[in-house]
This record gives sequence, structure tokens and C-alpha cells, in this order.
Amino acid sequence: MANVKVLVSDKLSDAGLKVLRGIPGLEVEYKTGMNEEQLCAVIGDYHGLIIRSATTVTPKVIAAADNLRVVGRAGIGVDNVDIPAASKRGIVVMNTPTGNAVTTAEHAISLMTALARKIPQAVASMKAGAWEKTKFEGREMTHKTLGVIGLGNIGRIVVTRAQGLQMKVIGMDPVMTKEKAASLGVELVGFDELLERSDFITLHVPLTPDTKDLFNAAAFAKMKKGAMLINAARGGIVDELALKDALESGQLGGAALDVFVKEPIAKDHPLIGVENALLTPHLGASTAEAQERVAVEIAQQVAEYLKDNVVKNAVNVPALPAETAEQLAPYVNLAKQLGALLGQLEPVDVREFRVTCTGVAGELGVTPIARGALAGFLQQHLEEAVNPISAPFEAQERGIKLVEIRDSDSRGYTTTVRVTVTGEHGIHTATGTLGQRGEPRLVGLEGYEIDAVMGGTTLVMKNQDRPGVIGAIGTIMGARGINVSRMQVGLDEAKGQALALWNVDGDVPADALEAVRAIPNVESVLVVRL
Repeated sequence: MANVKVLVSDKLSDAGLKVLRGIPGLEVEYKTGMNEEQLCAVIGDYHGLIIRSATTVTPKVIAAADNLRVVGRAGIGVDNVDIPAASKRGIVVMNTPTGNAVTTAEHAISLMTALARKIPQAVASMKAGAWEKTKFEGREMTHKTLGVIGLGNIGRIVVTRAQGLQMKVIGMDPVMTKEKAASLGVELVGFDELLERSDFITLHVPLTPDTKDLFNAAAFAKMKKGAMLINAARGGIVDELALKDALESGQLGGAALDVFVKEPIAKDHPLIGVENALLTPHLGASTAEAQERVAVEIAQQVAEYLKDNVVKNAVNVPALPAETAEQLAPYVNLAKQLGALLGQLEPVDVREFRVTCTGVAGELGVTPIARGALAGFLQQHLEEAVNPISAPFEAQERGIKLVEIRDSDSRGYTTTVRVTVTGEHGIHTATGTLGQRGEPRLVGLEGYEIDAVMGGTTLVMKNQDRPGVIGAIGTIMGARGINVSRMQVGLDEAKGQALALWNVDGDVPADALEAVRAIPNVESVLVVRL
């Protein structure tokens, strides 16, 4: 892994840096505190970028990252990375979703406890020399109802901790079944019901268009009067001005925030002067244990991807174990070849790109194979580089629907990959398998059964099955010094038609193609390069 460079642009524990610097062939540079302009000026030199929350990977940064292959976020939140822009450039974005899960969950519980018992206010009063025992009467959490928004890794840990405090837990998570929630001891409810029933509400969801300002004036009005809100997830989920009004009016009994719309917050932030607002400076992941854990994890993940193409905890591409990735590699290569072949046939104004896998290919995973085929196809039509990560985004922009199918019908082969391109002007289809040495072989094209080697320059010809056609082509090629290394023919006996693939050494000049097209009974011929 020579000449591979990784930039660490945010503070990272020494343990994480040690992992990176201990990998042969990996050159590591540690530069923190850069703004967007400074990052854009240097990012083109690097193949990997490791960040935390301080660096923002904007579309402008992505556009300047000519060699970047992976962005690693030491932590769970990736809202400081433009995922669509990175994906379109084929850049893998990774995080460490479990590395700070315990730490963040513990902080949420700590905030809830401090809020319920008014601990920060009592401490401040004591340090000011007062003894105000009756002023800081709190409330018990035992037997109270905790509403958990988001039952992912962190949310589930919060659930177990709250149940240890003998709290009743209800939850909301759009991708969790009631059965799964019940197995966790959680009653799954809708948003409005959660607001109405909860004594405490804790947030554990990402910031998305759906969750932005999820807790606004309307939501606060529906909450149980005197309820308390905890947000240790992401800033922007809570409307901070509306929260101030809800706290000052007494609709909410208190709120604890570890995250904010803009960090660090301004000195005149509206919540600073609110007595029943507990604010901490984004401490959710700030334990020595968590910092070291996420640093080591992201260092290992980035290094494994750059070295062996192992994808782990990626947010924009399916993650695969190293063994599975190795087994899939020849099938992905086969799929790319099939896609590239179809991409060089006559355009059909494609609207659907269908990939069907059988046998071993289907068992290993259709998605990476399908993305490989799509990348091979699109690369024939786009000037910019396309890879399996960027391909789905390029297809989406062009109105192409990607369909992935696992089928049991292998048509007599141990395993196959079949690619079908459907458009307004027709259909193209190609089927491939692996040879005895793992080489890609074409076993079907445009409905014809065939067995051909995929690679190099190939003439694809349709003709009427008549005597003299093959000989005439051989004569044309021989006269121009073009060696035909292989020739395979597929027949449709009912129609008396043939499809032939001619593997040739080198290019085929235009005059040779015209001469072939002029042969009687030749219907079409084109050159593809694989």
C-alpha cells in the first residue's frame, strides 16, 4: 500500500494515531483547525480523511478531493459530511456507530437525573454561600414514564438504564416492529401519544429533514404539563426559541441540552438565562474511554478500506466482512463486464436496470453485484469516473430504476449474473458466469445462448445463418493483419439467425467494419471493448 495518504483534520487520541502510523505504506498527516478554504487547498493530495465534529466536509471540499476514497468520522453523527456529494464522487463515508453509544446514553441518563433533582442549581447555590434546601425540591424518576424517540444503539442502552431505575418506557421508532420493541420491554407508540404520556422525553435520532424542529411549539403544547426534555442527540431537532417559551411559560418543567443548532453557542443564546434549562457543551461522547475507542475503531476501518477494500460501518454503501468481500470480487468484476458490454450496444433510453443473481452470487449478496454492473454500464456514457458507490446516485439523477433480484433458476449453471436493460426503444440482456479459473464468461446475449470469453476488443455481429459469412469476415480481418483469437456463435434455429462474438487483437479500423457490414446476410456489427 505505497503512497497512500491519510489526513486527520480533527483532534484524535494518540491511540488512534498510533494505529494509523503503524500500518506500512500509510502516510499520515495530522493537521487540525483548518477552515473550508484551507482544507480545499490540500485535500486533493489525500486518499483518506478522518474527522470528528469540527471539520465540515462540504460539496466544495468534495469537489476538490480528486483522490479521496474514504471519509472516516470518529463518532456516530455524520451530518457534517455531505453524504450525497461524497456518494456521487464514489467516496465511502464511515462512522463508528457503537463506539460512543454507552457514553452518550450515560450522559443522557445523567442529564435526566440532574434535571429531575435540580443538581446544577443546588450546586451553584451552595457555592454562592447559600443553604436553600426547600428551593430545590426535585422529583423521583421511579415509576415515571420515559418516552424514548429513536430506539437505535444509544436509545436501547438508555432503555435498559431507565428500566434499572424502574421507569416505564414507551418509545417511537418508525423502523422497529412492535414485537421487537416488546422484547426490549418497550411499548411502541405514535408521536402524539408519546408526547401526551411521557414525564420525561429523551431524543436519540439523527438530524434529517423529517426530524428538524421535530420539537417545536406545537409539540411542546401537546406534552404533559411539567414534563422534561433531554436532547443529547443532534442540534436542530429542538426549536430552541420555542423551547425557551415553553420553559418560561411553565408548560415544560425543564430541559437538558447537550447539542445545539450552532456550536459553540453564542454568549447571548436565548437558553442561557433560563433557570430550568440545563446546558452542557456537547459532552455526550466526551469520556476518555469513548474518545480512545472511536479513534482506534475509525483508524482501523479507514486503513482496512484503503488496504483491502473492506467496508465497515459505512453510511452510503453496504458493509461486507473481508471474507465475503473477497468472495464477491470475481462476481462484481463479472457484473461490471456485463454492464460495460450492454452499455456499448445500441442505446435504448434506459429506464430500468435489472440485475438477477443465482446460486453462489445470489447467496453472497445481490446489492454489491448489482452496483458493480450499474457502474460498468454508466461508465460507458459518463465522462467522469463511476464506481459502485456513485453509480446508484448517477442512475437516480437520470431516472433509472435499479432492480435487484435473487433467483433460484440458474438455467443449468452453478451460478449466474444476468443484467437486463429496459428502455423506451428496446431491451438488452446479457448473462455471465465464472469459468473454472474464476474468469468472466458470457453465456447469454440478447436471448442467444453462447459461451464466450469476456475481455479485450470484440466484434458483436448479428447475421442470417448462411454459408460464407464467417469465411468472408475471416478474409477481411486477415487482409488487414487483424488476428482473430476466438470466435463463438449462438444460433436461433427457428429464425435462422446467428449472433457471433469475434475476439480480436488490437483495434478494428472503420474501413474493416464497413466491409463487414457490406457482407450479404450481415444485419449488424459493432465493436465493444471490455
